[in-house]
Amino acid sequence: MSTTARRPREISSEEETRIQQGIADDPDNTEWTEEDFRKAKPFRDALPELAAAIDRAKAKRGRPTVDSPKQQISVRLDPDLIQHYKATGKGWQSRMNDDLRKAAGL
Repeated sequence: MSTTARRPREISSEEETRIQQGIADDPDNTEWTEEDFRKAKPFRDALPELAAAIDRAKAKRGRPTVDSPKQQISVRLDPDLIQHYKATGKGWQSRMNDDLRKAAGL
């Protein structure tokens, strides 16, 4: 991702006039007045129930927490051993974990 900001292209005065006229002609999106800005409220103040529902939904995202999460480590294994487990398909790391538990007597 580039950190340099792109400059907007220059537009002609005719183009600007057409854009401003389109804004003025849109009945669903009138231009705000100073009074509109004074009356405006932050989203959480204007719609607190909706803000709370969004917060609750965000809290439920992602994996559920577990009592004993697995730890990521780095271990060196022989290539043929890794190929053997990978050849068993998706979930090969879990199967390797199960086999190590059996071998350790856990």
